[in-house]
Amino acid sequence: MQLTPDNKLKKLIIVGDRVLIKLRKADEKTSSGLYLPPGVREKEKVQQGYIIKTGPGYPIPSPVEDDEPWKDRDESIKYIPLQAKEGDLAVFLVNGSYEVMYEGEKYFIVPQHSILMLEREEDF
Repeated sequence: MQLTPDNKLKKLIIVGDRVLIKLRKADEKTSSGLYLPPGVREKEKVQQGYIIKTGPGYPIPSPVEDDEPWKDRDESIKYIPLQAKEGDLAVFLVNGSYEVMYEGEKYFIVPQHSILMLEREEDF
């Protein structure tokens, strides 16, 4: 799913070190040919999904300099960026994530530390 200017997800802001993930459609059939109901795959401890949006990253405090009180202090927050990028396929732990419904669609909000692996289409 791509973010477009008229997309409803444009309004969402993800906070901190979290990412918004939409689950990848699970295979309906096992390797042996059995058909599984959708609820079986959803209860697995590890899931796969595409990263739709990411937060800014880990906030880091600005250094405090009390030796020059006349200086203007820059109160802007700086962030360490996340390794995950929009469009990546993520393998993540369900126990560390939060399931949310937004306009009839199911998404997961997952902190960066619950992501086990990323698959990226572009070269590193």
